[in-house]
Amino acid sequence: MRSRCAVFALASILTVVIPLRSNDWPTFGHDPQRSGWAFDEDTISVENAGNLELKWKIHFENEAKSLTALTAPLVASKVTTAEGVKTLVYVAGSSDHMFAVDAATGHLVWTHGFETHALPKDAGMWLCPNNLNDTPVIDKQAGLIYVISADGRLFGLDLGTGQVRFGPIQFVPPYSKVWSLNLFRGVIYTSISQGCGGAQSGIYAMDVRHRRHPVIRDLLVSDRGGAGIWGRGGPVISPKGILFAAAGDGDFDPSQNHFGSSVFAASLPNLRVEDYYAPNDFVHLTKYDLDLGSTSPGWFADGDYHLAAVGGKGGTLYFMNADSLGEKDHHTPLEVLRLSNDEEAYEEYGIWGSISSWRAVDGTTWVYVPVWGEDSQKAPKFPLINGPTPDGCVMAFKVGRDPATHKPVLDPAWKSPDLNRADPVVIANGVVFAISTGENAKQTTGSNIIYSGQKALSDAERATNTRHIVLYALDARTGKPLYSSGNAITGWTHFSGLALANGQVFVVDHDSNLYCFGLKSK
Repeated sequence: MRSRCAVFALASILTVVIPLRSNDWPTFGHDPQRSGWAFDEDTISVENAGNLELKWKIHFENEAKSLTALTAPLVASKVTTAEGVKTLVYVAGSSDHMFAVDAATGHLVWTHGFETHALPKDAGMWLCPNNLNDTPVIDKQAGLIYVISADGRLFGLDLGTGQVRFGPIQFVPPYSKVWSLNLFRGVIYTSISQGCGGAQSGIYAMDVRHRRHPVIRDLLVSDRGGAGIWGRGGPVISPKGILFAAAGDGDFDPSQNHFGSSVFAASLPNLRVEDYYAPNDFVHLTKYDLDLGSTSPGWFADGDYHLAAVGGKGGTLYFMNADSLGEKDHHTPLEVLRLSNDEEAYEEYGIWGSISSWRAVDGTTWVYVPVWGEDSQKAPKFPLINGPTPDGCVMAFKVGRDPATHKPVLDPAWKSPDLNRADPVVIANGVVFAISTGENAKQTTGSNIIYSGQKALSDAERATNTRHIVLYALDARTGKPLYSSGNAITGWTHFSGLALANGQVFVVDHDSNLYCFGLKSK
């Protein structure tokens, strides 16, 4: 049964976000809202972040395919294993394997390989790599980690042993390009982009509460393969159960359920679109491949407001009231900020990954945006700048109020040091952790200004001219560097993410290595 009907009113009351325990990092960005905020972490602080060091490194027998190697790490504590109760770190690999590692020692605890029961029609490349691409999600209560294998089947593996305890059940088309899984009230959600494996773009959901009676629902947002939802955080879900997603290039016609170049909100669990926002220049964005799909939206609350922010390849940040995304005409956000990409290039510039947020102890809401390339000439002026940023940076904003309308606005606060292709940040106890990914973000030959007629670079070409990853700890209020990993990480990474738990920060690279950073022993 596949259903796309439901009745659910968008909530407009103040939502209280109940913190997850900091000793778990169960999903991309820590929580269903993809905030990147480890709410209760208190081991690493502004005062001691300079004492971080590389604690261990483990290499996995995993074949990198195209630009894909390892998914973003996840962490679960108090897991019963054959060797006792441990905190484990989990990553999935492009060679269709799951790995679980002892967080204390860096030793491999278990691995699970997925058998493939279908073959891809076309040869893989970085646009459609024909491999495991989704960051899994942990259901701590059930003791399972859910992951979609390359052939589109959903598995629920035991956290302590790696044994299959749920499924496998065919969830999405084989070799489709799926993104980070989200778990909300017993339902797994993911998104699909780029038509890989013949899959249609949209949101896909599976109710996993009953092993023998899983219910699958789809929300398809395009008829012709466009409008891909490829923000690496996948679907974003508010505490009240509203799903937010940003779609890439494609037709925009809400009457036909076409949501290309827009942001939409859907009620759960039945995936009915309740609200949407499209920029006034959505036709221009689609024509020049400047789509909004390069990020997952950020959802956060401030005072009586529920808010959302999303950025696109065009370098523009859109700030919205999450309870009325584009007001009555669906084209009027709270604020539009041009941050980068005056060249209007569809690669190497813009806003990529996901938007992170943090609530400081004084009640201030902070928003962090990973920006590629030089600042736009129209970018707001930041009172604190930590050096020139020719390759990109993290831009930090505080949520304030417009003096005239009293509506929320984003007040620029600081810019990080130069980051060669910034990834989404994570935040803990007043410290922002960010990485310079070092990837070669050039996708095609030529000027990259107009996509038509350009030739996509090969996997081998994309793997050249890279630099190694650098992990930074920054003061969350000023952007001041507190720590740099220097040359400790040897490889680069593409479309990954960080995890933080129990005073440990976890990073992966394209050479299939997992790194753990923690405070020096006293």
